[in-house]
Amino acid sequence: MTELPALGAHPGQPADLLIIGGGINGAGIARDAAGRGLRVILCEQNDLASGTSSMSSKLIHGGLRYLEYGEFRLVREALAEREVMLRIAGHMCWPVPIVLPQVPGLRPGWLIRLGLFLYDHIGSRKRVPASHAIDLRRDPIGPSLEAGYRHGFRFYDCWIDDARLVVLNAVDAAVHGADIRTRTRCVAARQEQGLWRATLHGAAGDSDVWARAVVNAAGPWAGEVGRDVLALPNPPQLSLVKGSHIVVPRLLAGQDALMLQNPDRRIVFVLPYEDDYTLIGTTEEVHHGDPADASISADELDYLLATSARFLRRKPRLKDVRWSFAGVRPLIESGAGGPTSASRDYSFSLDIPADGAPLLQVLGGKLTTYRRLAEEALERLQPVFPALGKAWTASAALPGSDTDDLVAWHRAFLGAYPGLPNSLLRRLARTYGTRSSAILGQARYPGDLGASFGSGLSEAELTYLRDREWARTAADALWRRTKMGLRLTADEAARVERWFGR
Repeated sequence: MTELPALGAHPGQPADLLIIGGGINGAGIARDAAGRGLRVILCEQNDLASGTSSMSSKLIHGGLRYLEYGEFRLVREALAEREVMLRIAGHMCWPVPIVLPQVPGLRPGWLIRLGLFLYDHIGSRKRVPASHAIDLRRDPIGPSLEAGYRHGFRFYDCWIDDARLVVLNAVDAAVHGADIRTRTRCVAARQEQGLWRATLHGAAGDSDVWARAVVNAAGPWAGEVGRDVLALPNPPQLSLVKGSHIVVPRLLAGQDALMLQNPDRRIVFVLPYEDDYTLIGTTEEVHHGDPADASISADELDYLLATSARFLRRKPRLKDVRWSFAGVRPLIESGAGGPTSASRDYSFSLDIPADGAPLLQVLGGKLTTYRRLAEEALERLQPVFPALGKAWTASAALPGSDTDDLVAWHRAFLGAYPGLPNSLLRRLARTYGTRSSAILGQARYPGDLGASFGSGLSEAELTYLRDREWARTAADALWRRTKMGLRLTADEAARVERWFGR
């Protein structure tokens, strides 16, 4: 992995961009900018994707319900990006069928049909199947639902591992020369000599870096960064909305997910997760305080369990919850309406002073549209960097999907390691794609992969995560780079923590 420790170390050799924030927007901008020839430093106060970007519903989707609020441009852009993600991240992004039961007294059938017709036709759909009406009394998913639901619709969106998407953007940014600094907090940034001089605090203490421009991509912390780090007189104003999820043992057979309508008109997804589990979410609550302190509340737990129980014959209970997580979404302050109707769109604030250095602030956004957001961020910065290269990320595969034929690669990969368990090979292929061979090397049997930590997790894999993907703790490896935390016992997870602490 490329390292540039001297980048931006003095004003005579400044970086082009200092990006504050290692979530999906920061990592996406870093990848795009580095690929266009800019010298990039990205600093993240914790781990990559340790905030909102690992706390989503794991969907690349247009946002069917956003049509109700007239967000046609956002839905169209998101649906177009859905096609892009299938093309550039095919090893970990694939279509998932979603069943939407019709609920008497809520949205009428004609309205749902109209919404799905628009959903099918405004986003350049090519790889994703079209929607259709279904009779729940005859459909294979029917026996999983309560008897009162007779009619419904099946449409398609796409699944992705959100935290891995962040990491792979950072990996590709580093391949193109970016300096990725995790667990490095930007504590101050001021304009001097027509540049930004920023003080970064990392494991080795404080150091100063110089940059021609700064990008504030701190997500729900963007206002705090604007106020406390950049000392802006008018820092960004965002609405912070918490969304929580729970994971329980698998509730549904087959590959279908569910989109459940509630009397409050909110939507809850029930999604197949990691083969043996079901992911249920999300909620929407206004959040006050530090986004890092977000956690699921008792009311949110009750809400998600009650919603599932209203529709499913097999009803999850509190004791079934294996894991819960909560993230804070930074929504653009509108001054009206509640969190459900608040826009998921994004905006930019660009300041190019006549005698100072530019500042671009990124506000809002959603996982699905991160790549387009990054592209537009670079378009905004074009006047600052007139020699900026052309847009490139829409057709360039992310690490792991860099092959002309993923199906053929997958078949060959499974056949190349006959002495290793098929379940392990499939998990690695889904997680790392073509980079799986960098973990396995010349291994013929499981013992060739070093110490075993349980459920197929090996020392070879942990070494790869440490050396290639900035993993520094068990949480980095078990809950963000992978979801092996669901499968390991407490003792096994403690062994992983000790391994990283050596």
